[in-house]
Parts: sequence; C-alpha cells; structure tokens
Amino acid sequence: MAEPQAEHRWLRQLVGAWRYEVECTMGPGQPMSKSSGTETVRTLGGLWVVAEGRGEMPGGGPATMLLTLGFDPRRGRFVGSWAGSMMTHLWVYDGALDAAGKVLTLDTEGPDFTAEGKHARYQDVIILEDDDHRLLTGRRLGDDGRWHVLMTARYHRAKG
Repeated sequence: MAEPQAEHRWLRQLVGAWRYEVECTMGPGQPMSKSSGTETVRTLGGLWVVAEGRGEMPGGGPATMLLTLGFDPRRGRFVGSWAGSMMTHLWVYDGALDAAGKVLTLDTEGPDFTAEGKHARYQDVIILEDDDHRLLTGRRLGDDGRWHVLMTARYHRAKG
C-alpha cells in the first residue's frame, strides 16, 4: 500500500470547487479568445487528484476536460494526463515542482497545431498564488528555442 509523500500533499491543495476564466490564442495572428467554466477536483486515495472541468470552447460550444495528477516516488517526478472533449490526443505529463513549492511545471508532447503531421513540446505550468487562487499557463516550445504562451487560465475557489 503506497503512502502519500509530501508531493501528494502538495497536490491536495487543488482539491475543491473552482471557477476559471481563460484567454487563449487560436493561431498566429489571431486575436486572443476568452471563455470560462468550472472545475471540481477530488482526491483518489490521497495519491492522485482528479479534476473535471466544464466550460465553453473559445468561439462557442461546450467543452469537458479531465486531468489526473500524481507523484511517482521512484522517479521523483509528478505524472499525469489531460484529455478534452475537443480533441483526440491524450496529453501525458511528466513534471517537477520548483524549490519554493509554488510552481509545478508539467512537460508533454503533442500535435503541432501550426504544422500538419508534426509534433511539438508543450508545458502546462500551475502556479499556486494562495489558497484560493491559481494560475495555469499553457505554452509551446517554438523553433526559436523559446516558450510561447498559448493560453492563460485564472482559477479562483468557488464560494458557496
């Protein structure tokens, strides 16, 4: 029976009901698009968190997302996955927490939305601002070797 580590306890900070507002780019030269939604995060045996999000797609239409996050003590890495109702790719995470314990950077790979048939490297970065606020930034590694922000979601804990 696995025992929760400090990293599992860190993930428990995400448990609860959240509201979010997201801004994202729909492609090069396109204006930023905004949408909003809700997310419910629960623990799975104290070793995983499972988050189910519901909202609207930028430009309209419903979206449902499912996130799992855990920590693998053997590898010393955070692990997880993300799936959304708007795409067929399963995003698989491998990540690390910064020394201050505030920023979780999750690396992943997936389709390059700017070039058909190619793959690209991405990161989802979760920043815990305080007990009731967090920030999620999604970014892509560009051909120039720099990370380019694709979307930013601001979460606040739902009250009542």
